[in-house]
Amino acid sequence: MGHITVRNESDTVNRILLDDREIVLIGTAHISAESAQQVRLAIEEESPDHVSIELDSGRFKTLEEGNSLKNMDLSKIFREGKGFLVLANLVLSSFQQKMGAELGTKSGDEMRAALEVAREKGIPFSFDDRPIQTTLQRAWAKCNLWNKLKLLSVLISSAFTNEKISEEELEELKKSSAIENMMGELADFLPPVKEVLIDERDQYLATNIFKSPGRKTLAVIGAGHAPGLIGWLERLAEGSASDSLEEISSIPPKRAGAKILPWVIPVIILGLFVLGGLRGMDTLKSMGLAWILGNGICAAIGSLIALARPQTILISFIAAPITSLNPTIGVGFVTGLLEYWFRKPKVRDLENLSRDTGSLGGWYRNRVTRVLLVFFLSSLGSSIGTFWAGARIAMIFAG
Repeated sequence: MGHITVRNESDTVNRILLDDREIVLIGTAHISAESAQQVRLAIEEESPDHVSIELDSGRFKTLEEGNSLKNMDLSKIFREGKGFLVLANLVLSSFQQKMGAELGTKSGDEMRAALEVAREKGIPFSFDDRPIQTTLQRAWAKCNLWNKLKLLSVLISSAFTNEKISEEELEELKKSSAIENMMGELADFLPPVKEVLIDERDQYLATNIFKSPGRKTLAVIGAGHAPGLIGWLERLAEGSASDSLEEISSIPPKRAGAKILPWVIPVIILGLFVLGGLRGMDTLKSMGLAWILGNGICAAIGSLIALARPQTILISFIAAPITSLNPTIGVGFVTGLLEYWFRKPKVRDLENLSRDTGSLGGWYRNRVTRVLLVFFLSSLGSSIGTFWAGARIAMIFAG
């Protein structure tokens, strides 16, 4: 067990002494010009043996080469069931870019600054964050349908909000009290997301920083990670926590209940159809009509709101009542692939993806995001229709 001392030198700087080692944590805001300058000065003044950066190799490549989503294959995304995941990733990315544009900065400028100074001075550096795809997939896997919709609604409303934020307000958010309040709100609203996006990444970052080489490590991290990261460093130093990251580096398998649950509603609906049929053809016809109209109309409205092609809207109406009884395929899979076939993205859509996701009009103008909107809104409509039609069928049976 090692001895650890934590010194809070400011709202953004924590100095940690571990026996004969020293770790300097620089808390930043990812779209703050002041943070980028602070990182440059800190590396020059501290002269660390190693620089740890809150990036993974994939996000580093994006910083160097641009948006990695430019090369996405939408048909493959739908076939692999990753439509919601990509949509959330795009919306989150567009929100950060929009906020940065308002402040005259680019998302990740402080990470670029850390890389540039480390390279200039020949200081070894490492990317110590968990791969973003693993993080998003773990968050998605731990959310039920309701939490997924809540998450997307928050991201979408944030991306399209007209609320402005000043540099001064942004710097205020780096203070520990403001961060703790925000983390508390996130934990109350979406506990599984907070656990994966914050708590697990605190552990992942802390473990990699703890194992970094050299006597003095300077770590550039988002300010929101500082409290949790310090806690993990203390546990690692005391030997009360394992330095293995295997468990939080993989996608959790579906539990037995999660595998069975998607079949519950179809089985109940089919059971009601059977019982309704025993009562007579009139009851069965009424149930069938409620199911077809409830699912079909809601899914078609979703596609219409997304301004899908007329053929896609029609297929939404036809496919939704069928796919809602088959958990292995959703109506979004059908409408997304169909709209992709009708509206294949052009080179300019891929080139303008980052810019277009910054506005609601851009989402409709860009062929890539339009296809994703069709996928999402038809899926949402079908989900609403399933519950409405299910309730209607139950009322018919009870009556």
